[in-house]
Amino acid sequence: MLKPMSNRWSLVIPVKTLVAAKTRLAAATGPHRARLAVAVSCDTVSAALSCPAVERVIVVTADPAAAGPLAALGADVVPDPDRGLNTALRTGAAHAVRLAPGDPVGALQADLPSLRPAELAIVLSASAEFDQAFVPDALDVGTTFYGVRAGAPFKPRFGGESRARHLAGGAKELCLDGIESVRQDVDTPDDLRAAIALGLGPHTAAVVAELWPSP
Repeated sequence: MLKPMSNRWSLVIPVKTLVAAKTRLAAATGPHRARLAVAVSCDTVSAALSCPAVERVIVVTADPAAAGPLAALGADVVPDPDRGLNTALRTGAAHAVRLAPGDPVGALQADLPSLRPAELAIVLSASAEFDQAFVPDALDVGTTFYGVRAGAPFKPRFGGESRARHLAGGAKELCLDGIESVRQDVDTPDDLRAAIALGLGPHTAAVVAELWPSP
């Protein structure tokens, strides 16, 4: 008899209030910036929930305009204490541990509109080999994923040059082939173009099609 799958992940995804989201895309998106931010987070959450290695997704947000759509997708939404990104992540992680103390916990950025479940599964499988591990962003400056084994201290160091801080904190950098969609976060128009080239999720693709219709 096959044993049921164990050690499936709890993923914590922080979602900013929409007025603060994607400000570097303001010139390119105009009044549609908030819609794009919601769409991007919806595609990130949908892909994460579709990954076989993920048991649950916990969204931490203070914005009801984002909370409603993300809860409808199946995310467990908890309020953001509004004391910074890493505090939000620790809040979500504490909630995850209360729900499932035996599961590993990961933090995933909310701006991965090209995220592919199979590529996320590669990351989670590799991360499970270490007490703490992370994935650098496409520019090798920031971080898109940070995860810990069940019971290991959860010490995210996101924001700015977080790759260097995660390395300094002893986390294993995961340098893996075939995980481009996990690394391609979107903060600037160039980032969005790179994500479009990888292939957008349906929510983001619909907004982008309205913004820049094909000739």
